Amino acid sequence: MNAQPLNFVPASEFRERAAVAVADEHLRRSFRGAMDFLIGKRAAQFPDLAAFERQRALAEHIRKYSLARLPELLELLERRLTENGIRVHWAETPAEANRIIIDIARRHATKLMVKGKSMVSEEIELNHAMADAGMEALESDMGEYIVQLDGEKPSHIIMPAIHKTKEQIARLFADKVPGASYTESVDELIGIGRAVLREKFMAAEIGLSGVNFAVAETGTLCLVENEGNGRMCTTVPDVHIAITGIEKVVEKLEHVPPLFALLTRSATGQAITTYFNLISGPRKPGEKDGPREVHLVLVDNGRTQAYADEQLRATLQCIRCGACMNHCPVYTRIGGHAYGATYPGPIGEIISPHLLGLAATHVLPTASSLCGACGEVCPVRIPIPDLLVRLRGEAQHDARVGQQPLLGQGAARSLVMDAVWAGWAALYTRPLLYRAFGWLATRMRLLTPPRQSGWTQSRTPLRPARRTLHEEMAARKRR
Repeated sequence: MNAQPLNFVPASEFRERAAVAVADEHLRRSFRGAMDFLIGKRAAQFPDLAAFERQRALAEHIRKYSLARLPELLELLERRLTENGIRVHWAETPAEANRIIIDIARRHATKLMVKGKSMVSEEIELNHAMADAGMEALESDMGEYIVQLDGEKPSHIIMPAIHKTKEQIARLFADKVPGASYTESVDELIGIGRAVLREKFMAAEIGLSGVNFAVAETGTLCLVENEGNGRMCTTVPDVHIAITGIEKVVEKLEHVPPLFALLTRSATGQAITTYFNLISGPRKPGEKDGPREVHLVLVDNGRTQAYADEQLRATLQCIRCGACMNHCPVYTRIGGHAYGATYPGPIGEIISPHLLGLAATHVLPTASSLCGACGEVCPVRIPIPDLLVRLRGEAQHDARVGQQPLLGQGAARSLVMDAVWAGWAALYTRPLLYRAFGWLATRMRLLTPPRQSGWTQSRTPLRPARRTLHEEMAARKRR
């Protein structure tokens, strides 16, 4: 685990990190190979494009329907969970979420918490909060365990250690795991990790998990995984704490299968995951296993800001499959750590401004070529390119009339850019001034500067034509 929380990297450091990542040829080759592999696996799962689009339409409808009724469904979820014996907690901020979980841990004299995969727990920096409180929080997902052991953040929301080679993992285990020797055998490396985690599962007082979807009608927490660690975290310790964002609620159980059918195929190219868990309450009298106490922590952390805006609300449709990252040319070249936020890639670029504010993240929406690949593969049809453009604009100006200001609204605004745009507006709204500018630009075209900010880093300089369009059309008429 890092010595300091890495909730985000200041915007001023993003370009530096990206430049370092681009210069790392090994990293670029690793991510290119991994992303191509995932792209191929996903494509094999959707051979019929028409059928895929029908599935996407249904999933989009379910998520939009759920969000349209979100306040009502959250209240229903709380009632049903309470009836089932699950204690529900509400957290507006990361600090509040951490306080709730630590209070539960202290009541049970917890020394060790084992964690299944949970991006929301990464988002609130739970591991650091637990350490500050004198308790250990151990990641049990193999990828998460590897990056925690090396003091890193996950570089992908589905495959946290995808940036590491087996040689790097072998050296890490040999250096950090007591009694482990160097081996490059994948089976042996997995065995080393499993041996450590088995002991921890039995010793832990609390298990923590994420939630893929929470079903309001039945009070059911749905969780998918491939390694079995999630099931161990939710059944072996006496206390199970689930944590999720408020947007993960759906109304009915019948809404879950269409979403999961797209989630697993889009994420890892699997038709179905190894484990599918439905959690409806603590252990009942006469049952031989399961936690004696279950809690659910519902986290806001800026999500209501996105929810309040009709366009930005689409951000909350996300089912955390990672398909947008796998297909993003920018993410493929710089990896996840360059973004400096909990959520990298296209989804991180549109959700981080709500979680952390535009002042800290306004550069992230610009880390996109706007090629549209992320929007094309999103299983719930989030219009990611449109949202990127919107957030770029919000960082450059004050809130529009009738809109609620975003956190950090106008953070990237500068007097120079305001003056430039005001100048262009004046030029294009005054015909005589526009014609005069056109005449001067064509006659003085050779004075165009060869370096034009970021444009000429990969493009030839912009230079006016020899004649204006009006002059060209007049010349054609005379022929």
